[in-house]
Amino acid sequence: MKFAVALLLTFLTGLAMGMTSLIPWWGFVVAAALVGAIVRQTAAKSFSAGFLGMFLSWGGLAWWIDWQNKSLLSQKIAHVLPLGGSAAALIFITGLLGGLLAGFAALCGYYARATSSK
Repeated sequence: MKFAVALLLTFLTGLAMGMTSLIPWWGFVVAAALVGAIVRQTAAKSFSAGFLGMFLSWGGLAWWIDWQNKSLLSQKIAHVLPLGGSAAALIFITGLLGGLLAGFAALCGYYARATSSK
């Protein structure tokens, strides 16, 4: 149950921060660290909830933006990067990077809570 709550909180904060221009792009890292510190679970579950929540959030937002502009920008960027022009690979890598950042941030939040409670 705690895993689902942490995953949902990370997902929703990732969506909220991705849709606003008032917060810098890295603001979700702070939110994931706070979720990792507040929701009490194991280190592996903290990382997994942060990773999955943000992977789905960033991947979904990247897909939504890509779908709205008919893959024009993502195909051009995928040609610049060694992705062979694959917009899907670029969206996957975007979600993967967001997931890893949020996963490690949630893990840092877990360890910050663990060391402060001793």
